[in-house]
Amino acid sequence: MTRAGLAALAVVALGLSACSGGDADGGSSELTVFAAASLQRPFEQIANDFEADHPGVTVRFSFAGSSDLAAQLVDGAPADVLATADERTMGTVEDADLVSGSPQTFATNSMTVVVPKDNPAKITSLADLEGDVDLVLCAPQVPCGAAAERVEEASGLTFAPVSEEAKVTGVLGKVASGEADAGIVYVTDAQSSDDVGTVEIPDEDNTTTTYPVATLADSEHRDLADELVAAVLADATGDAEGHLEAAGFAAP
Repeated sequence: MTRAGLAALAVVALGLSACSGGDADGGSSELTVFAAASLQRPFEQIANDFEADHPGVTVRFSFAGSSDLAAQLVDGAPADVLATADERTMGTVEDADLVSGSPQTFATNSMTVVVPKDNPAKITSLADLEGDVDLVLCAPQVPCGAAAERVEEASGLTFAPVSEEAKVTGVLGKVASGEADAGIVYVTDAQSSDDVGTVEIPDEDNTTTTYPVATLADSEHRDLADELVAAVLADATGDAEGHLEAAGFAAP
């Protein structure tokens, strides 16, 4: 869907949200959101705004690797909204008939190399990751790991990671603590940390990841879940606060 289309959808759905709050009887409602780990900062900010506009509604998050979240849902875990770091992972949830309607793309991201602040391995280019360094990547089944594989393929290099993490924050944490010489993470994650330095990946070797969001079919609060999805879309299109852009995400 185009940016204009997303904006139109967001405006319509947010118009409905002005009349909504907690349960119809004045009680409280709790929305459970499964979201890719890379979304934590902007999604928590969007949720704070959403709760302020919806008295009696609480948004609870489970942040993890997208493939782990999808597996939990397929295994029966209850949730209201899902946001993944790639369309493939969302597709596995769609294939299980767990998505209400069609997922909407709300953001894109790209990759960068991260190193400890003192950069002990003296890494200055992507090619340096092929040398004798302790490299940490996400596992291949995780979107950030699949993206690192695309970088590897595009660059013609061969990576030999000493560890493969279940989510991007695991990579970032090991590099920030000095347990690893380098890692490949989303640009947004590198931007969120004061404890790492970055080495840019050339455009011709980089890759873009696409983030979709959807209401889940088994949600017990379908209308509120739809409104939260609309709030994410509004943030992405500039019709709301712009937390995603501030975190470094690009528009779809």
